[in-house]
Amino acid sequence: MTAPEKEAVEAFRRDVVEPSMTQLVVIDFWAEWCGPCKALTPILEKVTADYADRGVVLAKIDTDKNQFIAAQFQIRSIPTVYAMFQGQLVADLTQARTESQLRQMLDQLLQQLPVEPAEPAGPDIEPLVAMGEQALGEGDAMRALSIFEQVAEIAPTHPQVLIGRIRALLALGDHDTAQTALDVLPPEVAKLPAVDQVRATLALARDAQPVDDLAGLKAEVAAQPDDHDARFRLAGALMAAGDRDGTAEQLLAIVAADRSWNEDAARQQLLKLFEAVGLEDPWVSQQRRKLSAILFG
Repeated sequence: MTAPEKEAVEAFRRDVVEPSMTQLVVIDFWAEWCGPCKALTPILEKVTADYADRGVVLAKIDTDKNQFIAAQFQIRSIPTVYAMFQGQLVADLTQARTESQLRQMLDQLLQQLPVEPAEPAGPDIEPLVAMGEQALGEGDAMRALSIFEQVAEIAPTHPQVLIGRIRALLALGDHDTAQTALDVLPPEVAKLPAVDQVRATLALARDAQPVDDLAGLKAEVAAQPDDHDARFRLAGALMAAGDRDGTAEQLLAIVAADRSWNEDAARQQLLKLFEAVGLEDPWVSQQRRKLSAILFG
């Protein structure tokens, strides 16, 4: 998959799939040159706006600018209109060319699906979320936690707020509270990729065991390089110290020496580390190449 294709997939996931976890997303595949599209668009916009308070939203996909996405849906003619809920196509609305036809089909879908009504418009919390993220980025986890908890009073179900609070708790080392917060996430939030990343971070944090004498443990591993148990403990100590490069180096060394050691524990720990950092991160790509070279070289 090329970089533009990855970007298109990410945009589709963000703008269409994620909203569909709780809302009914009407997807309009169209193009500038398409005459019937121009006739249908005002109808789609009007009806979906009327149904907005019932949890219906419109997503427009320009097939000329999003050829990869159109190909994935096997779009052969336009306009093509689908309805998506919880990441799955639930209806083909293409034949609904009038307001009454579209309303009838939406009414039927809304009777059958547990679509959540839209929440009343509230204050703009995005600047506050950005402040929390900035505090996290600057290493001020206590301030970040305070911001996210204050914003949660305004928007208690906002995904970024819920996830940001958990990340702040992890940064503060409050693993039990972070786990409790993860356990009570709304189902539609718990499915998000960002939550998988948080879960991996928590799992790593629980595995990471700081040691009083890191230098001594390093010396022990240097003296006995085949002691995989000591090297695995060193990897955990380095993770606890925030040294992801050192952690990956030790885990890769175990995999290179004995791929099956301790039921593949080193490789599994590496995969947790990759997910915690983020699979799209350049550092992860670099380390995965190293792992592939060991496994398949």
